[in-house]
Amino acid sequence: MSEWANKRIEAKIAEAIGTLIVTGEIKNAKLSTLCSVSRVDVSPDNAFATVYISSPLDEETLKESVEALSRASAFIQKRLGTFLKTRYTPKVRFKADTSLSEGQRINTLIDQLNINGNDA
Repeated sequence: MSEWANKRIEAKIAEAIGTLIVTGEIKNAKLSTLCSVSRVDVSPDNAFATVYISSPLDEETLKESVEALSRASAFIQKRLGTFLKTRYTPKVRFKADTSLSEGQRINTLIDQLNINGNDA
């Protein structure tokens, strides 16, 4: 499959899962509606899709949301099948994307260095 087609499928998967999260179609109390899909990686043969989830909330909420999505993966895959309209629907796996919190932590460290550096 061409790279363009792969990117198109990744974008459609991100859109579909994001919609499922925001609209509350995934019924799980531990899933935060503030979570979002930050990235999707589809394998070259379209057998698997790794979906990275990020959240502006704490890491515990992110972890619980990823676990809730993992438990609902069969439901999500079924909904993806109707949304994608492809012959095969990739099996979805969810992972926490902590780059948002890591970026905030690094910015805080840089700010502290700048404050301490100006005192000298």
